[in-house]
Amino acid sequence: MHGYSRLGNAGATGRAVTTTPTPSPPSSPRLRHSRSSGKSNSSPGGMVLYMGSLNFDVNLKNGGVVVRKRAPPGTVYRSPKVFDKLWPYMEAESNGSHNALMKAWDPKLHQAWKPSGISNYSDAELPESNGFLIIEANGGLNQQRLSICDAVAVAGLLNATLVIPFFHLNSVWRDSSKFGEIFDEDFFIHALKNNVKVVRELPSDVLEQFDNNISSIVNLRVKAWSSPTYYLQKVLPKLRHMRAVRIAPFSNRLAHAVPPNIQGLRCLANFEALRFSESIRTLAEQMVDRMIKNSSQSGGKYVSVHLRFETDMVAFSCCEYDGGEEEKREMDIARESAWRGKFRRRGRVIRPGANRVDGKCPLTPLEVGMMLRGMGFDNTTSVYVAAGNIYKAEKYMAPLKQMFPRLETKDTLATTEELVPFKGHSSRLAALDYTVCLHSEVFVTTQGGNFPHFLMGHRRYLYGGHAKTINPDKRKLALLFDKPSIRWEVFKRQMQNMLRHSDVKGSELRKPSASLYTFPMPDCMCKQTEARQQDSRTGYWLHHYSQMQSGTFVENSTLKTVKILLAHWGCHKNVGE
Repeated sequence: MHGYSRLGNAGATGRAVTTTPTPSPPSSPRLRHSRSSGKSNSSPGGMVLYMGSLNFDVNLKNGGVVVRKRAPPGTVYRSPKVFDKLWPYMEAESNGSHNALMKAWDPKLHQAWKPSGISNYSDAELPESNGFLIIEANGGLNQQRLSICDAVAVAGLLNATLVIPFFHLNSVWRDSSKFGEIFDEDFFIHALKNNVKVVRELPSDVLEQFDNNISSIVNLRVKAWSSPTYYLQKVLPKLRHMRAVRIAPFSNRLAHAVPPNIQGLRCLANFEALRFSESIRTLAEQMVDRMIKNSSQSGGKYVSVHLRFETDMVAFSCCEYDGGEEEKREMDIARESAWRGKFRRRGRVIRPGANRVDGKCPLTPLEVGMMLRGMGFDNTTSVYVAAGNIYKAEKYMAPLKQMFPRLETKDTLATTEELVPFKGHSSRLAALDYTVCLHSEVFVTTQGGNFPHFLMGHRRYLYGGHAKTINPDKRKLALLFDKPSIRWEVFKRQMQNMLRHSDVKGSELRKPSASLYTFPMPDCMCKQTEARQQDSRTGYWLHHYSQMQSGTFVENSTLKTVKILLAHWGCHKNVGE
């Protein structure tokens, strides 16, 4: 959750500032407004003196002094003016002269990680189930994904049989797809068979117990982020007593911090067991192939951007752009339609300028394009845009296409006929976007949410622990886009520093309060250097482990010790209990 803006009012110093080059902005402005460049500019009526950090412009006009209060940073959407100033310099650096796509990531900064052995080494049958767990996954594609993976972990914790999750018909997403229409149901069941039993539906005898009506099964109200202890103490007894329990909705119902074997089930479910249905995979793979072919000038590499500039996102942010009274009227209507009075509550104050400087405004397509061009991605770069219906797309997408002529979306990359089965199903369309973004050389996130968080984690899992993701500092960008007089060299240096920062942060380890779906190391991955050193030891103990299971050794304490060694040395987290 974003915090409130802590911006204070800039104080006056009472002193004019002499002309200096445009300085670098602060990296994360929270407690102060932007420092002005102090650069003097001539105008037909006289000279304008920018008063440093003051909120005033002083004009010397016709022998007199005219003082005007200047709008605080972020209050006015000035990005189009910045673009007009910088566009000639972007054009001069076009046509493949130097494309950052070829060396966006520094291999020296990355530690090589590999997926852990997260499958169970034992083919022994699972113990007798304590009952059936029924959950309802709510939200969009990746919130559903989170619910499914957490349900697998809870089923393993309780030794329950998981019923294929139901999907709640979300009022925003309005997608009536069932589990098997988005994910490969058979593969899901098979991939989990050694760890968690999964069935497509309740057995008839259990269903009869509840008058053949699943809604008659008690719905347990589990608090968000509940601990494993809570499930064992509160849910397990009811599961054993009633043979089946229901938890709906189930989103965010399991704490981030759980024992390694439960985390291992999350890893297995998310990165191995969940794959898209065949119809989605077939078209998504064709779209990836087309992006690679379109990117032949850059060795098949392309950039993907998750662009959050839909009407509801702009409305919810309470940010203002350059649409004037018409935009304000449209946003008021959108807010009232979706959130019914939430933004008109008594005492609520909306400060669009403070929101922008605090990094809460969705980046426009224009701003994303300028950022990428400043980072060194030239006009030969193939760009895939993953998005819903962009607000006033014809107006706002035009400058992005101007900067990146090789721009694609699912509507341009796939034919109308190919997309027919997906229209009206937002989760299936999101799955296409997800796949194309997953395989891009560079992924750009612009507004947060489950989609980029899951993608960053999945990309870390696939690409040796590095997310290959540009995660911009939107507070810093807000100040840069507020400077129409900024020089190209200064802007470019700031963007390249931002790219390097994203590179360094790409291999972050999970903190205790963070999600492994975004940070899979070290829960789901281990360092390759460690793995190579452990190969001989792991192989030795795996040999003895198999002997113990077959009856060569029978001492339980020895068996337990070997399991611990295997988990510690070889990153094999789910060897068994």
